[in-house]
Amino acid sequence: MAAHTKNMTEGKPLQLIFSFAVPLMLGNVFQQLYTVMDTLIVGRSLGVDSLAALGSTDWLIWLVLGIITGFTQGFSILIAQDFGAGQTQRLKRDIAHSILLSIVFAFVLLLLSILLGKPILRFLQTPEKILPIAVSYMNVLFFLGIPIMMLYNLLASILRALGDSRTPLYAMIIASIVNIVLDLVFILVFGLGVAGAAFGTVCAQLTAAVLCQRVLMRTKFFKLKKTDFTPDRALTGKLLFLGIPVAFQNSVIAIGGMVVQFVVNGFGVLFIAGFTATNKLYGILEMAATSYGYAMTTYTGQNLGAGRYSRIKKGVHTAVVAGIATSLVISVCMILFGRSIVGAFITGTPEETSLTCEIAYRYLLIMSIFLSTLYLLHIYRSSLQGMGNTLMPMISGLAEFAMRVGAALVLPVFYGENGIFFAEILAWIGADLILITSYYVKQHKLLRPD
Repeated sequence: MAAHTKNMTEGKPLQLIFSFAVPLMLGNVFQQLYTVMDTLIVGRSLGVDSLAALGSTDWLIWLVLGIITGFTQGFSILIAQDFGAGQTQRLKRDIAHSILLSIVFAFVLLLLSILLGKPILRFLQTPEKILPIAVSYMNVLFFLGIPIMMLYNLLASILRALGDSRTPLYAMIIASIVNIVLDLVFILVFGLGVAGAAFGTVCAQLTAAVLCQRVLMRTKFFKLKKTDFTPDRALTGKLLFLGIPVAFQNSVIAIGGMVVQFVVNGFGVLFIAGFTATNKLYGILEMAATSYGYAMTTYTGQNLGAGRYSRIKKGVHTAVVAGIATSLVISVCMILFGRSIVGAFITGTPEETSLTCEIAYRYLLIMSIFLSTLYLLHIYRSSLQGMGNTLMPMISGLAEFAMRVGAALVLPVFYGENGIFFAEILAWIGADLILITSYYVKQHKLLRPD
């Protein structure tokens, strides 16, 4: 398998963005497939308590993954810019220093996660009934998974920066099959419970990382020399300047999610299970949005590096139209068929199943109605990041945090459990207001004739 690098500084923006985003969407479909299968297998074979235990760890796991993807996505911005500028030697040094920084951050994250994971779950008032199940799942995923997650996300982000969205797709298809098969084996055959689901996920991520690494090794950009790893304070500072705000932004969003989880935990196991069932579908709702986002980071980064500023404006406009259209299609599907979809995750007594399904569908319906705001968030945030502005996206993350936490703490006082469902929507809207304004200010300053 060879790398499919793509120069996005020439050609029609719609065709480039769409052809880049579609493989990522398909990859996300398969990634969500194994997330959904995790949930289905756990919910159906192990019951409501295990499903709720998985849900109680969601935001803590997202915090760790958000830091990982934040750093690797930030590093890829500079790689995309130097690729667009045709600076091969600088690009190789970008990659080498990104590898060194990723090793350091993976070690620190692993240490902190093992030490703080269980105390954080207790602080979030995770019910004692499900706490041991949650801890067993989380320990496997963190202890074995963090170095592997860092490796995969770094390699995938480098490929995307080079315009290759196909290799991550092929890697994710194979990883999804591996994950589903191993889930069935570890849970149903070996009886490992939720820890079996974690083992399956780790093995799937390792498979994807190995496949990406093999493809990158065949490119001239990954033929690194010792001198590429020679410490360069200026380059390290530049990578950290891009990576830290994105990682911080993701961390703040995840911490806000943990506050929401704290409130959700107070409504009992059945509410947690219903909330979890819909959260597992969140990835399906969002999968095209993240794909457009990655496409825009690469597109704007390469065009900025090449000095093709007017193409950035055309590309962002194209992505906004495509994103809104895509979100409307997904929303209609979820509104029509969502009740049946969430019902597939849940088993238990008829009363438990009925109540949990009702909770899940109510949350899904609200998110589907406002889905377009989430797509705008991803497109404008990623466009700004590709243009080298990671500060305003970070500030938008703070706005998300404030809106999400404020809504989660205040709305349930007046509207009960229904109030918690609007925390996510208000977070999207708060971020959009900052991102859209920031993009047009940046565009006005940057735009000049090619």
